[in-house]
Amino acid sequence: MLFNSLTFALFLSVVFLLYWLVGSCKLSRQNLLLVLASYFFYACWDWRFLSLILLSTLVDFTTGLALSSQEAVWKRKGLLCLSVACNVGILGLFKYYNFFVQSFVEGFALFGLKLHLSTLKIILPIGISFYTFQTLSYTIDVYRKRLEPTKSFIAFAGFVSFFPQLVAGPIERATHLLPQFLAKRVFTYHLAVDGMRQILWGLFKKVVVADNCAMVVDLVFSHPETYSGSTLLLGAIFFAFQIYGDFSGYSDIAIGTARLFGFELKQNFSFPYFSRDIAEFWRRWHISLSTWFRDYLYIPLGGSCGSTWNKVRNVFIIFLVSGFWHGANWTFLVWGGLNALYFLPLLLRHKNRVHLDVVATDHAFPSLKEAFQILLTFGITVLAWVFFRAESVGHALLYLKGIFQSSLFSLPSLSPLYVWLGIMVMMITEWVHRDKQHGLQLNIYRIGKPLRWFIYILLIFSIAFFMGDASPFIYFQF
Repeated sequence: MLFNSLTFALFLSVVFLLYWLVGSCKLSRQNLLLVLASYFFYACWDWRFLSLILLSTLVDFTTGLALSSQEAVWKRKGLLCLSVACNVGILGLFKYYNFFVQSFVEGFALFGLKLHLSTLKIILPIGISFYTFQTLSYTIDVYRKRLEPTKSFIAFAGFVSFFPQLVAGPIERATHLLPQFLAKRVFTYHLAVDGMRQILWGLFKKVVVADNCAMVVDLVFSHPETYSGSTLLLGAIFFAFQIYGDFSGYSDIAIGTARLFGFELKQNFSFPYFSRDIAEFWRRWHISLSTWFRDYLYIPLGGSCGSTWNKVRNVFIIFLVSGFWHGANWTFLVWGGLNALYFLPLLLRHKNRVHLDVVATDHAFPSLKEAFQILLTFGITVLAWVFFRAESVGHALLYLKGIFQSSLFSLPSLSPLYVWLGIMVMMITEWVHRDKQHGLQLNIYRIGKPLRWFIYILLIFSIAFFMGDASPFIYFQF
């Protein structure tokens, strides 16, 4: 059930009405309704994998209760290891087993040794990387005594399976989302309206920008040897906007949908293509994952403290693990390694936390220096995205080689005007609202009602015009 489908619109409408009309009298009914709706939502993808969500929920719920009654350090560590082993074991089996087997066989083949190891014929359960990290955050925070374990299984099941962000995030922390399942929720009109605006903006980014970029990207990446350098560069740029419109669009829809039910989810994207260096980019891109790795991996490893070697080691670990989280392919590891190389000079020169404010604060346009920094950061990000999109490292290298040839300075053979128009509308709108939570967070006191409704209708018509068969979101494969 895709967010950009009429089926989801019908599902959301029914759940919304039941939630506020039938379940509003009692919190437990609201939570139970959300759990049932979330399980139905996931079952529409593949009901067989509901058992994995239920298993992860049961393991971490019981582990949390067990940790609350244990003070012995070795027993607490044992319970934490049990939770981590169970969750990471399930994730590793479904997502990484075949990759390691194939890599192992290919590695021995280089030395003339043939191994006969069989792979598993299994499919990757959708959303497993997201809800696994979400449940792990609960157990780790309970272990660290930063969170009291909940005794309400229904509330915890709702936290794990909350359908707006179940299959592609944002990855919510138990310290932020779980208390909202335990507190009374009242319908708030202005929050619901803002949620609808964010849903509309997310659909625009997905349907009008990302899906139209995808048509050019798929064509160019499928046969890079047949296109000029300028066309290949354009394809890489379009992929940068495709993945941003696709993933941030999903996050906008998820956050907006949650607001309809009285929940506040964390911002997952903060206009990353306006970043002035790669460190700022990673503070603004996929924020829920970046901060997860920071708090549960990078800082425990020592973070930016210690010797130069430790700093370099920690940066490469965090980026390589982040790359590997995205998929079992060497291309993601190279992508992570490239970003680590981008990040290191800033860290070693203590410049990684320079740009903490919003670019061009109190100004309509960036300065020449800021504009150059934004373009440079975007440029190196685009080159890294080539590895993220390519099917193999060889494919990526062939693509990059094709870019840097004399035809780079010719006119591209593919440059549809309507795609550029959609990108321009998205980027201009988000530049104007770069200090807000999302691109359509309008100031109703400065924008009159007729103009607001003109904007809404224009976006709705553009979405309706380009919406064909609903296409999946890129991050569903992770």
